[in-house]
This record gives sequence, C-alpha cells and structure tokens, in this order.
Amino acid sequence: MQFESFVEAQSALLWGAFVIALVMGIVVNKTNFCTMGAVSDFVNMGDTGRLRAWLLAIAVAVIGVSVLEYLGLVDANSAFPPYRGGVILVAENVFGGLMFGIGMTLASGCGNKCLIRIGGGNLKSIFVFAIIGVIAYFMINPFPGSDKTLMSVLFFDWIRPMSVDAGDHQDLGSLLSADNALLARLIIGLLIGTGLLVFVMKSADFRANRDNILGGLVVGLAVLAAWYVSSNITIDADGETLKLGEYYEQWDMLADSDEGKPAAGRPLSPQSFTFINPLGQSVGYLASGMQSSLLTFGVVAVAGVILGSLLWSLFSRSFRIEWFSSASDVIHHVIGAVLMGFGGVLAMGCTIGQAITGISTLAIGSMLTFGAIFLGSALTMKVQYYKMVYEDEATFFKVLITGLVDLKLLPGSLRKLEAI
Repeated sequence: MQFESFVEAQSALLWGAFVIALVMGIVVNKTNFCTMGAVSDFVNMGDTGRLRAWLLAIAVAVIGVSVLEYLGLVDANSAFPPYRGGVILVAENVFGGLMFGIGMTLASGCGNKCLIRIGGGNLKSIFVFAIIGVIAYFMINPFPGSDKTLMSVLFFDWIRPMSVDAGDHQDLGSLLSADNALLARLIIGLLIGTGLLVFVMKSADFRANRDNILGGLVVGLAVLAAWYVSSNITIDADGETLKLGEYYEQWDMLADSDEGKPAAGRPLSPQSFTFINPLGQSVGYLASGMQSSLLTFGVVAVAGVILGSLLWSLFSRSFRIEWFSSASDVIHHVIGAVLMGFGGVLAMGCTIGQAITGISTLAIGSMLTFGAIFLGSALTMKVQYYKMVYEDEATFFKVLITGLVDLKLLPGSLRKLEAI
C-alpha cells in the first residue's frame, strides 16, 4: 500500500485502525468476549468456554504473524511498543501484570472491556477510562513544567535494574536460533498456534458455542489485520520507498513544512491493538483540544471499539445506562483503575496488548505478563470469594494462602479455610 504523500499514508493507517477496531468492538460486544470473564468462568465455575475463546484469539494471531512475518508482510522487530526489545523487563512484566490482573478484577474488566462497556452505556467505565488515561499519560509524559514522569519518580530506579539482557531480541525464535530467527519463529509459531488450536477445539461445548468461536476468531484476526496494515503502508519519496516512521525521521529533508507532522514518530511504527497506553494518548489528545498532531493509531482504535460497541448495543437494544451501586462499588473501581493504569504501562500492555498482540511476536516478556495478569485476576477472585463467605472471620492472610492453595500454587496442607 504505497502513497504519494505522508498525509495520505498516515490517513490510511488511521482509517485502517479505526475500521478494524470498529469491527472488533461490534463482535466483542455481541459475543461477550471478555478476558476477565474468561478467568472468572474458569476459576469460579470451571467453565473454560471464554478462556478457550481467548486462547483461540492467541492461536490465530500467533500463526498469522509467524506466517506473514516469514513472508515479509509483517515487521514485528520494529514494533511499537517494542515487544521484542533486547531487554526482558522481568520485574515490570510480572509486577505490572499482577497489578493489572488485580485491577481489572476490581474494576469489572480490562481496558478493552472498559471501552466495550462505555459503548453499552456504562457510565462507571467512563470514570475508569479517565483514571487509567491520566495515570497512563503521566507514566510516560512529564508533569507540566517538569522533566519527571510517574515512571521516573515511582518505579524506574528500583525496578529497571531487575531486567535481563537477552541480546538483540527476546522472542523465542531469536533466543533458540539467533542465526536463523525468521525460520525459527515460523516453526515455533506454527507449533504453539497449532497446539493451542487443538486444545481449544477438543471441547465439544466450545465447538457448539458460535459466539465463543466468533469472538476468538475475530479478535485474533483483528490483531493480525492491524499488524499487516501498519507494517505495509509506505510512501513514495522521490522514487524511494519509505515507511511512515522512516519518513518522519527524515522530515526536514523531505517535507516542505511542518504541516501535518505528528507530535512523535514512535506511534507510526508497525503495531497492533493494546488499550492502556492508548487511553493515555486519548486523554492527551482530548486535553489538547484534539490537535491533529496527537491523533494516533491507538487513539482511533479506542474510538473505533467504543463506536462498534455502541452500534451493536443500539442494534441489539441492549444499551443501558449504568452507574455505581454503592460507595464500595466506587472504591473498588477507583482502586482497580489506578492499578490498571500503573500496571498496564509497567507491563507494557493489557490482556489484549500483551496476551494476544505481544504473544503473537513470541516475546518472552509478553508471556510473563500474560501469566502474571491471569494469576493476579484469579487470586483476587479467590480472595473476594472467601472474604464474602467467611466475612470477618477470614483475615487477608488466611484468604490469600487459601486462594494460593486453591490455585495449586501452595500445598494443600497450608490451607487456612475450608473449601466451599
């Protein structure tokens, strides 16, 4: 997809992201595809339907990216954010993932679900959106009149030293075969993706549920489509073919003026869907009075998901205005939103951004984040359950240990509360 000007090329990127996100918003609302719901169904009821839908999305994305990258149609090495960066941010992936998993459980859903709920009339989710967005924005951008960010003030000095240098790239293909990483990624991606597909489709109940199949399939294809679009938009610059990011780096030599120049070049890189940093980008875009230079892939993706969800809510007559039911409901959502804002940026993504988009690149950090998010969410549900059943009798220590026993992370002899 080659264009004659930067403006035309960037417009194609933004419209492509918006349309794909719109479709995803419609389908996610229709099918009730929900990563927190998947964890809840599995932990509380032993139902793996929505969990398998999530794994189906991962399988589709992993297979698709592995094949398209081998064919030269996806450039995941240059991705924004840098999933395959040479440094594995172990503490940030794990600690951030745990924070995010706890937060999404308290706030009734992840970043993507927050947008779906907004489209369905949930005013609580607008509140959550604002909190996540402000925190995500200032985790990356400095405070007014300062060079300090929330990341530099609260985390960087103590958490970044706990990283591991993996060389040029941290994906499984590069680590297992540095000399032929491309072929290794193809083989590993096909093996992982096929294994997931076999596991997912073994369930007769899952095969009989069209919504779960549709949700997983469309989310996986949406992630893949975004990778393809963002990797293949180029500009004909006087006979030289340049990608958007490359053109931005040479702007002063190629452009006659700064008209149409984005505020930053990194958001022009190949990318797919993630929904925490884009919430921060959206807050910055709205706060600026909607300056066109701040309009990014992430901002239009946020808008697309909300609009898609709204369209389905109106079509299906499921649109309902919802507000907080109690003071405790407010507190839970505030705490959850704060944890998602900090955790999502630390972990470099959410349940879509890391567990699907990131894992599609076979990045080790994405796999660590996925596991941490799942654990954080599952353990929070166990704690909530035992606190509800035993009320004041159960201390936090007792419910925490019992929850870890239930999740088979501690031996049964350490159980503090009887299972119910």
